Amino acid sequence: MAGIVEIVPRRPMASPCINLCALDPATDRCRGCARTRDEIARWTSMTDAERDAVMAALPARRS
Repeated sequence: MAGIVEIVPRRPMASPCINLCALDPATDRCRGCARTRDEIARWTSMTDAERDAVMAALPARRS
């Protein structure tokens, strides 16, 4: 059918943000969520897979 666009809903966007936003100058990562400046800036435009990869990496960054 010409002219019909199917909209595929995305799952709700999870975020590791805990509202403790301060970049550590030594690591350039947020002290609250451990994301990099680039990850924070791109978060809403990342794909679900990209966000999942960042979320999976965070526990190791915090330890």
